[in-house]
Amino acid sequence: MNPIVTVQDAVTAFADFMEPTDRELDAIELEMPAILADVDLLDAQIITLDRTPNDLDARRIRRARRRVLSERLALANHTAGASLPGGAA
Repeated sequence: MNPIVTVQDAVTAFADFMEPTDRELDAIELEMPAILADVDLLDAQIITLDRTPNDLDARRIRRARRRVLSERLALANHTAGASLPGGAA
């Protein structure tokens, strides 16, 4: 009898060990403002794909870029102050 691997994958796809840990969820929550800023920038850029950007579009893109940089800076400053795992310096 030949085992059917796809059935085993479907059974183990939702195993407990495949769920994100609390630490991983906390990391995602910490990065969420930067992720949302990136989404806003992409939205502003997508709007201008099929037309020539006007002044309002240009301001929207500049504002979104500044927000992305601000959120990334805040994230970098927050993670720089955190201790590294394993006691590394």
